Amino acid sequence: MGLLTAFEKVTKGPVFGCQMCGQCVLHSTGLTCPMNCPKQLRNGPCGGVCADGGCEVKPEMRCVWLKGWERSQKLPWKDEFNQLRPPVDNRLWNTSSWKNYFTKRDRQAPDGWSGAGEG
Repeated sequence: MGLLTAFEKVTKGPVFGCQMCGQCVLHSTGLTCPMNCPKQLRNGPCGGVCADGGCEVKPEMRCVWLKGWERSQKLPWKDEFNQLRPPVDNRLWNTSSWKNYFTKRDRQAPDGWSGAGEG
């Protein structure tokens, strides 16, 4: 693990619950890591949000996306919450999202992906 990746892990993990997917979108998800969703969805809730705001997979847990949306509404860039993101590239797990961002590696969509708002 590189120095930058190690630094991210010890800073973003405890503060934001970052799971180190290598494609961090914390700034546009209300500073909430979408990888904490049991289904690891990057584009909003799965449809299994319970009436009380809980998660259908882990009822004791609040829906990650509901929490992210609520938090995002307090940020100046709240409109970024609705941007469509490509699926998670599992090859980037445990790599530096900062490095992937600056090298644009995090914007390389998987074959067949043609979603709007990539990257």
